[in-house]
Amino acid sequence: MNEPNSFTIIGTGAVGGYYGGLLQHAGADVHFLLHNDYAHVSANGLIIESVNGGFQLPNVQAYSNPANLPHCDVVVVALKTTANAALHDILPHAAKDGNIVLTLQNGLGSEEEMASIAGAQNVIGGLCFLCSNKIAPGHIRHLDYGLITLGEYRSDGMPGGITPRLELLGRRLAAAGIPIKLVEDLPLARWRKLVWNIPFNGLSVVRNELTDQLIKNPETRGLCMALMNEVATASTACARPIDPAFIEKMMTDTEKMEPYAPSMKLDFDRSQPMEIESIYGNPIRAAKAAGVAMPETEKLYRQLLALNPAI
Repeated sequence: MNEPNSFTIIGTGAVGGYYGGLLQHAGADVHFLLHNDYAHVSANGLIIESVNGGFQLPNVQAYSNPANLPHCDVVVVALKTTANAALHDILPHAAKDGNIVLTLQNGLGSEEEMASIAGAQNVIGGLCFLCSNKIAPGHIRHLDYGLITLGEYRSDGMPGGITPRLELLGRRLAAAGIPIKLVEDLPLARWRKLVWNIPFNGLSVVRNELTDQLIKNPETRGLCMALMNEVATASTACARPIDPAFIEKMMTDTEKMEPYAPSMKLDFDRSQPMEIESIYGNPIRAAKAAGVAMPETEKLYRQLLALNPAI
């Protein structure tokens, strides 16, 4: 088994553009599938503006038709989950010959969707703790963080362990300057990320506030804590207990973070559909199936559904 060196990036935005840019900058063979930005990026390349040092890639391998994509070792799915219907036309061209399908999507349920198209044995889950925005076509601004947590997907819901291919993928990404953490239990990692995503994504929309405002205001800070504890209770009911110390760490990390508009607020402000089902609907349904209600999360879920821009 060789270390992967060729990557297809599906979704060249704040996530895919940033990580794909780092990979190409480090010498990997990277192919970018684009939609609206194809003409601009194929002509002008990518600009990565970063707190860690920016760079420009004047020439990138850009594609608008998935049928033209070459075979690559890793297919990185960095689309918003609201665009996942397109994957039924894209992944059969990109995911072939047993390559890895790495999903870098939010919420719960992404791996299951990838597995239904590309096969469960090919799927690895990735969770990004990244403050990054696409500010113009082909122009990514990285503000803070950058960690990707990687875990093997198993269709039976059991921990996938640390496999040799997971280690090789982690090593290749780390060589491109991407902080990497390997985990044995991907579903637990998904729930742990929801501890942050559920309060801060949704409240940033309904309160029209950035992360620093949410955490400084005693009322919204208390609501964030209540939502975080509710997520932890649901996770425990789904056989993935979360240490209370982790919640405190998330609050402390957010206090130190630069004022930030989470991805859901950016989508709302741009009148784009928000990732409500993956971040809220799926966890609520998983908790209900395990016999636990999430009343504060459900309240936020209903508020977001009412605000969601029409597609």
